[in-house]
Amino acid sequence: MSWLGDDDDLDEFDEFDENSIRTRPNPKANRPRTKRRPAHEDAKIARILGVDRGRYNVLLGEDEPDEHTATATRARELRRTPIVTGDRARIVGDTSGDAGTLSRIVGIVERTSLLRRSADDTDQVERVIVANADQMLIVVAAADPEPRARLVDRYLVAALDAGIRPLLVVTKTDLADPAPFLAHFDGLDLTVFTSAREQMPVDEIGAALVGHSTVFVGHSGVGKSTLVNALVPTADRATGHVNEVTGRGRHTSSSTVSLRYSGQEGNGWVIDTPGVRSFGLGHVDPANILAAYTELATIAEECPRGCTHLADAADCALNEAAADGRLNEIGRSRLESLQRLLTTFRG
Repeated sequence: MSWLGDDDDLDEFDEFDENSIRTRPNPKANRPRTKRRPAHEDAKIARILGVDRGRYNVLLGEDEPDEHTATATRARELRRTPIVTGDRARIVGDTSGDAGTLSRIVGIVERTSLLRRSADDTDQVERVIVANADQMLIVVAAADPEPRARLVDRYLVAALDAGIRPLLVVTKTDLADPAPFLAHFDGLDLTVFTSAREQMPVDEIGAALVGHSTVFVGHSGVGKSTLVNALVPTADRATGHVNEVTGRGRHTSSSTVSLRYSGQEGNGWVIDTPGVRSFGLGHVDPANILAAYTELATIAEECPRGCTHLADAADCALNEAAADGRLNEIGRSRLESLQRLLTTFRG
């Protein structure tokens, strides 16, 4: 006899053996729920052209003979993932684009860039505007409404933070000379176009769009939608006017849409956004602004830790380089441009 006693005694321990636990059969014979999601290996890649009330207009087979658009909704597991114009998404379901069909977005391809803004400079919650753009065309009027250099500075900061090349077009130059305003941006590596009512440089601007995905931004009433319609005749973007009392433009474009530009030299993408009167920079990393000034960033490596690089910064290597002549006239102008943008970011 073992130390546990006889066999009858062993039966008393069976109730503690997990192998003897009785399990209730599943009356419905359903498979147990799992958190494992399907791989969707058959998903197709599509470009997000726009969104309207939870429905996404997507382009499948881009630049292929079977290129067509379809309507999609987002999968439940992506309900907290921002999906914006310019995104390249993985699509499953009925992707035929036929009337009444609806496909499903099950994933987002890794983005190359992300343009964001916040409600104000203290708000760390970012609002995603557009994905995968590599250029930003800032549209500003020489007059009616008056140009706001500070708002343009904010656009520039957001572009540099996102790694997007900025361009600038000044409209309504028949109403005012843009030179005093443009002097504000001396020293910045910025391509500038000027446009008058009867002299819109459509071909020149169009050439800069070829091979690029360009997001158009600007204050309401500056002529952005008019320019988009001239570049993409099928766009049919609503245009408005400027209030004579307030000097403010009326919001006309209410949503962000991606439109194909087709020119003699090739194709590109125009991403039109609603006009805004403010552009918060609460999400910006100031190091990205400095990185856009490559020759100054090299000198700034000698700055003390935590240096602001502003004009009044003590022991700043950039200010010392400007004072002792190591920076030529162009270099000093670019330093002033950098410091102005950094000041804008700091509010």
